[in-house]
Amino acid sequence: MSGKGRRPLALVTGGAGLIGSHLSDLLLSEGYGVRILDNLEPRTHRNGRPPWVSENAEFLHADIRDRDAVREALEGVDFVFHEAAYGGYMPEMAKYVHVNSFGTAQMLETIRDENLPVRKVVVASSQAVYREGAARCPVHGLVHPKMRPAGQLSRGDFSVRCPVCGEVAASVPTAEDAPVGGETVYAITKMDQERLVLSWGRQTGIPTVALRYSCTYGPRQSIFNPYTGIIAIFCTRLLSGNPPVIYEDGEQSRDLCYVGDIARANLLAATTDALDGLPVNIGSGTPTTVRTVATMLSDALGIDIELLVRSEFRPGEMRHLTPDLSCATAAGYAPQVGLEAGIERYLDWIKTQGDIRDYFAEAEALLRNRRIVHEAR
Repeated sequence: MSGKGRRPLALVTGGAGLIGSHLSDLLLSEGYGVRILDNLEPRTHRNGRPPWVSENAEFLHADIRDRDAVREALEGVDFVFHEAAYGGYMPEMAKYVHVNSFGTAQMLETIRDENLPVRKVVVASSQAVYREGAARCPVHGLVHPKMRPAGQLSRGDFSVRCPVCGEVAASVPTAEDAPVGGETVYAITKMDQERLVLSWGRQTGIPTVALRYSCTYGPRQSIFNPYTGIIAIFCTRLLSGNPPVIYEDGEQSRDLCYVGDIARANLLAATTDALDGLPVNIGSGTPTTVRTVATMLSDALGIDIELLVRSEFRPGEMRHLTPDLSCATAAGYAPQVGLEAGIERYLDWIKTQGDIRDYFAEAEALLRNRRIVHEAR
């Protein structure tokens, strides 16, 4: 407890979103007071404040870039869970930097300059900060390839190759000491958030943790935002009678982690000192190809539609990344919900959401026009 007779107070930025709302519910169930700061980004929250935001949490409708609002939100707070971010493959560069990088820096500056009694800050980072993760070359063993060149991808060669000899290398679990340097604007700003929080923690002596999430999914993932979450995007396409669009050849893999496991990881990071000062991988530890995910969803929904594979690609997107979870598991983290069970929970939820539309088709054309999606020859 942070004081005699007072329950600890947690601020969850982005607390109306997928991860933030599940985390808020978990914190409430564990006896924390919860304050949510969320700007209800229209692209994600088309209908305003969603019904799953608990009435037992204090809700502040404000932007993380609003210094006065952030100062108000930090009043009396013991723990900060910084989930607020602009995400996905949106084309706006400046907004990513302003929300993710500037917003985080200003929040940390406010805590420090006003000497607020915050006891720990946990920030949502991402495995997008890696390049191509770790791989094993048949000749040179463990290697850490750089991002695949656009010229290679444009030829339809989507493989990951050894940076020494150029041979095809097989993906292996990626530990936190792997080189970082993701090349999408989102990845760059997530690296900003992570480094800002961890370096600030070393300077101020306030414990900090950066959780590098894998691809997170589950109930409450926005059905309106066409840029984030392959499970949500594929589902809205299928339910609208349209085929899932598969980039590259569909054999790229993703580690998909159920949102409840991500929430539990945040609580663990707040309640143990074993992860203080560290970037920490959080995920399921099990890779699944994008093609397999689309097929699982199609089968679960009973919708037989041929997948749309056009050999298009997005420069800067990694081919494979499976997180090495050793650091997190040593501290007590253990994913509890497998992909099949998680998909079932998600589909049970999305079927309650009324009219489902495909928002991806229009977005896809915009991404192609802004040169975020390219066609392989």
